[in-house]
This record gives sequence, C-alpha cells and structure tokens, in this order.
Amino acid sequence: MPLDFVVTHWSAWAPGVSSQQDWRDWLVHQTFAQADKAPIPAIVPKIFQRRLSPLGRAVFHAADACFDGDLSLPIVFSSGHGEVNKSLEMLQSMQQGEAVSPTAFSLSVHNAIAGLFSIVYGCHQEITVLAPGQEGIAPAFIEALGLLQESHNEVLMVLYDEPLADFYPTLPFALNAPAMCALALRISLTGHGLPLRLCQSAMQRDDGEQALQILSFIRFLVADDKILALGNPRGSWEWCKI
Repeated sequence: MPLDFVVTHWSAWAPGVSSQQDWRDWLVHQTFAQADKAPIPAIVPKIFQRRLSPLGRAVFHAADACFDGDLSLPIVFSSGHGEVNKSLEMLQSMQQGEAVSPTAFSLSVHNAIAGLFSIVYGCHQEITVLAPGQEGIAPAFIEALGLLQESHNEVLMVLYDEPLADFYPTLPFALNAPAMCALALRISLTGHGLPLRLCQSAMQRDDGEQALQILSFIRFLVADDKILALGNPRGSWEWCKI
C-alpha cells in the first residue's frame, strides 16, 4: 500500500557541502572537501562539544536545523555503522595495554550520538536508533511513517554514516560512500513542503547500504527526478514526488 507524506524541512551536511544551495551545486561536481568538520550548534554546552566525534558533529549540525526545540517531536536515528570507527580505536588502545574509560566506551556504542542529542536537547519523546544493514534508508522511513500513523503530527528522521576505517574489509560489499554525510528530514502526513509517496517494489537492485543511499536521496531532493528507486536483491522501495 502506498504511503504518502510531506517533507516539511530537510538539512544535510557533508565535508564542504552544507546548505541546500551547496547541494544543488554538488549535483554538478559531486566532490567533497578533503578535510572539514561540521560546525557545532551554539546550544551544545562545551562539556558535550568535547564528546562529539566528527560524525556526531555532522548529525547535530543537520538535526539542529530541523529540530527548532519541539520537545514533542519523536526522532528516528539510522546509521549503518554508527561509531564503529571509534570502537576500533578503543580496541586498538586496549591491544596496546592502555586503559579505556567508561566514557570512551559509552561514546562508541551504536546509539551514542542519539543519547547525546537527547541529553543536550532535552528530548523526552520516543527515540529509535536503527542499524538497517542491507535494507538501506527504507527502514527509517517505515519507522517514521509508523509513528505518524500513531497520531504524531511530525517526526524527525536523521540518517548518517561515515566511511569505515581501512581495517575493515569492505569489498565486494557496497558499504562506503566517498565521504561522511548526515541528513535530517522533518516529515508529516500533511502540510507545506515536498509531498512524497513511498511504495514497495519487487524489483531486484543493488544500490549499496545506507551510506551510499543517503547521497542518492539527497540527489533526489535537489534534482528534477520524479522517482527514486533503491533496494537490494530481495526487493526495492520507490519514492515518488507527487
């Protein structure tokens, strides 16, 4: 059954690409800055600023632009690998005989960024953190649309990933995008914005995991394309502009 919704606001960050106009320009060259960190929102206290990894900074920067302090807003976070690079650094430190602090461990788990966000912004509504694997970005949309069907007026979605460290074998799997990226989407069932329809398809595809699909979805947002299909050999999903 098709699921209709409206993207009322969105924001995305990747190295050297931040505003929606930046992303429109990115359609032409599709390259990223070599070294860049997302600005940390002013609301974040210094004690938490020190705890934010580069990926955490990207998430906070993108989500802050869509949040506007609405504490009734449920949030769906989705990341293919979360802070696994930080976990690797911690394990390498242990291998060298160094002590690992409880804080370092707590900041390496999959829901670490979501936990920090909930503390900084005082969120008390539902927060879901997904690890979608080969399913890509679709599970986050399904979860968010389910929350809208449960009478929530709006839901904030945050999709984020970074390239895996060289330690991890990635070939022949499509796990890595060319750069870190965070995308925040505020969606509702009605209202002003970009109306979309989500449909399931039996078509077999191989569009890679979430890190790659995030960029495909941003391209869909800023381009003139009317349909975006993403999936894997088991099936696909289609987003249509209506």
